[in-house]
Amino acid sequence: MNKQNRPAPAYQEYAAQIMSRWEYRALTLDQRGLLYSMRLECWVNRTLPESPDLLGRILGFDPREVAAALPFVMPFFACEDGKISCPELDSYRKHLENVRTRQSDAAKATNAQRWGGKTRANAGNQGIVAKRVGKRSVGDRSSDRSLVQYSPVQPSQEGGEVTTTYVDGWSDFTADPDDDGGEV
Repeated sequence: MNKQNRPAPAYQEYAAQIMSRWEYRALTLDQRGLLYSMRLECWVNRTLPESPDLLGRILGFDPREVAAALPFVMPFFACEDGKISCPELDSYRKHLENVRTRQSDAAKATNAQRWGGKTRANAGNQGIVAKRVGKRSVGDRSSDRSLVQYSPVQPSQEGGEVTTTYVDGWSDFTADPDDDGGEV
């Protein structure tokens, strides 16, 4: 199973898209709270029960208050077979799934082109180097040089003791600037 094969953790929402609807503007503070509690619950669990008693228990609200406010928030939801869902969030979830599928398909096509149908797992067994080699573009110039940069500090062994050699004017940036090198 792919590590990233999981539901999207969040949805994007534009304030103007909700606030411009007269159905939203007409809601009281309690009704707006119910609306957003239901939307969040629909994002996580996809549906809610239609029964105000059960809905109130699930959301942690007084079922009588839920029953009174529910007709005002229902323009934002759909109800089918005793389940409440949010078509807007369902559509957005499908959009995210399509994006993920397209990205996965594009990555698979790129890898197939790059590796000639061979997987990285068997590339080593086939004598294929699992590393891209060639020119790399840097700005407007291209370079045959490696992008690997070596550390300017190079440890060396002298008489069983590790010493540090500084190269090209580099110094030990981890050293205490107030330390005079003496014993403590």
